[in-house]
Amino acid sequence: MNTLLQGLDPAAANRVIAAAQALEMQRPDQAIGQLGPVLASHPDHPEVLRLQASLLSLRGEHRTALHAMRRALEQRPRVALYHNAYAILLADAGELEQAIACLRQACGLQPGFVLAWYNLGLFLTRSAHFDEAKQALRHAVELAPAYAAARAQLADLLRMDNCRDEAIAEYRRLLAEQPWTGMAWWGLAEIKTLRLEQTDSDAIRRAYAHPRATDGDRVSMGFALAKAFDDQGRYAESLQALAAANELARRHRTWNAAGFASTMAAIQATPCHADAGQELGSEVIFIVGMPRSGSTLIEQILASHSRVEGAAELADLPLLIAEESARHRKPYPKWLPDMSADDWRRLGRRYLERTARWRRQRPVFTDKLPNNWMHVRMIRAMLPAARIVVSRRDALETCFSCYRQFFPGNDYTRSFADLAAYWRSFDAAASHWAKEAPRHVHQHVYEDLLRDPAGSIRELLAFCGLPFEEACLRFNETQRAVGTPSAMQVRQPLRTDTARAPRYGELLNPLREALGLA
Repeated sequence: MNTLLQGLDPAAANRVIAAAQALEMQRPDQAIGQLGPVLASHPDHPEVLRLQASLLSLRGEHRTALHAMRRALEQRPRVALYHNAYAILLADAGELEQAIACLRQACGLQPGFVLAWYNLGLFLTRSAHFDEAKQALRHAVELAPAYAAARAQLADLLRMDNCRDEAIAEYRRLLAEQPWTGMAWWGLAEIKTLRLEQTDSDAIRRAYAHPRATDGDRVSMGFALAKAFDDQGRYAESLQALAAANELARRHRTWNAAGFASTMAAIQATPCHADAGQELGSEVIFIVGMPRSGSTLIEQILASHSRVEGAAELADLPLLIAEESARHRKPYPKWLPDMSADDWRRLGRRYLERTARWRRQRPVFTDKLPNNWMHVRMIRAMLPAARIVVSRRDALETCFSCYRQFFPGNDYTRSFADLAAYWRSFDAAASHWAKEAPRHVHQHVYEDLLRDPAGSIRELLAFCGLPFEEACLRFNETQRAVGTPSAMQVRQPLRTDTARAPRYGELLNPLREALGLA
């Protein structure tokens, strides 16, 4: 660290150290307070620029962050840490291919840099380069066998790549050595086809009390414990474990229900008319909806078609929103009324540029980020020819499944009241757009698929402008990596016994009441 701080006086160096520590503890306000005076006195120092870039990225100012980090990197082109930092900023801005190239350079400069190998594995996974990702993660584990995050990520990747038994073995090996590793317990629980026995629930309880377990570990373990109890038919205990895990998560992050409602009202109040004369966006199928509603299954069906590339959960639309917010110097959605038809065309072309790599092999691709349901108005304006498939499932089943799932960042899933409020916003938006633009917005109902698979799939393909192909009926045979909680399920034939609420009976009455159900 002393080498990185060369050129700073002692007072400035101490402030930089304090700012770095505050960032590590996820306290950006403290970091800004420490870094502010040093930015004024040493605005061009590379270490100051590196920390400034991290803060800018946290605020969503990705272009400015990248510019600051490039200035730092120009001064220290042989420092692997700076290439690693630049790669993280590139990934945050959605530039994964550039980030991967930058990390390769970091690993070449410092072959023993474990964090760079770990990040390389992460970003290769996101880019669907799974064989290379495994190599990078295995290298990280070889360098640091006790690095739990790398080992858990390697097991996650094996699970996503349908290497079920290998993934289970990797999780079990890690837990044998570090039983408090919450993400490993949750990784096992994510293998929906694996039954967790009483020996597992007993082990989780012991690990929960381990002095090395953090709150983050305990949240993950709480959800895994609930899954184990559910597997064993101990439904009351499963709900108790879920309530405890969600409550612990809420202590660290809460959902701003009022702020969300205000944002949705502002979006709905802003007219964004699609240009009927444009064919921009005909190559993309957006799959949106509530999490745990069957969106991964829809993607798997479409990705079984010879003309469709299943691109998974893309961050490109949210990143476009962040870029445009920075350009207007206004938060989303306040700049929506300022947009002209030319602006929307520019944004549509920018989206297609960002996603071009998903059309290298097949002409059509899916963008399956569930929360994009909030931005249907925007999609219609910038990509008027795009198809939007809304994934729908029974309200009680969907919300309960969300409550049972460890969703970092989806803070509305932590309580029945918040879940019900979020569901109502989704339901209103989905119903509105299906009625407003039926040629471009289609509601695909999970229960209808179970009742009549062939008819439902034919209807889906027809909406997407795709000729029928038998392979779509045999979607479970399609070989591709799946990075969502449904990874194992979509590789099995359709099951009609997936409804979970009946098993819990009256225990779920509080959720029924929140949803306004009988």
